[in-house]
Amino acid sequence: MESIRQPAVAGLFYPADPRELRAQVRGFLANAERREVLPKAIVVPHAGYVYSGPIAGSAYAQIASVANRVRRVVLLGPAHRMPFRGLAYSSAVRFRTPLGEVSVDRAALDALADLPQVHELDRPFNGEHCLEVQLPFLQTLLADFKVVPLLVGEAEAGTVAEVLERLWGGEETLIVISSDLSHYLDYATARAIDAETSAAIERLQPEAIGHHQACGRNPLSGLLVEARRHGLHAATLDLRNSGDTAGPRTQVVGYGAYVFS
Repeated sequence: MESIRQPAVAGLFYPADPRELRAQVRGFLANAERREVLPKAIVVPHAGYVYSGPIAGSAYAQIASVANRVRRVVLLGPAHRMPFRGLAYSSAVRFRTPLGEVSVDRAALDALADLPQVHELDRPFNGEHCLEVQLPFLQTLLADFKVVPLLVGEAEAGTVAEVLERLWGGEETLIVISSDLSHYLDYATARAIDAETSAAIERLQPEAIGHHQACGRNPLSGLLVEARRHGLHAATLDLRNSGDTAGPRTQVVGYGAYVFS
């Protein structure tokens, strides 16, 4: 029997009602500024939509220019629930959200079978939110696509980059990295550190980003290595934190949106 991964944070991180969810995502997209870019990759946050949804919308809005070409989304994010080494994929053939089901590109996962850092592990996906919260944005923007969902544990930038290189593809493939920035600092300190992180991302310098600067540092670092190899340019689209959106300023979480073209 085919395995379908059920949503873990519908009704918690984003609305469980399909109409409310679709309206909220469309609102984030409508309020975002669109730039004249042809994105190959984006970096987006993964908190509850009330906190990071507007920032994520800033990146996803850029996909409109390539939406009719994208047929595969390579989706990487950090494992929050279980530590492991390397990268993990689920046995699921589809991921479900209130907006429907997204098929997994199992052929793409099969193409990674010879890489020793890639493993089939279901447990890290249990309760994990960082990939799931990206799916409603993709479902709203793209008509017909498959996803390659990978959680990243302890992994060097080079080993993540090797996986991305294998999946890089052409204009049919979009890469999405799910990562928040600094965590639980005061507002002023978070703004300063997140600005340093953004500068490092724009310079494509993973070595300048510490573990305390981005919870998705490992997948992000792999993208920066590959972006440098492929001659991409990175731009900051939005840089805020939970103190700017829906939380107090005593302890904030940083959120950034970036496009690579």
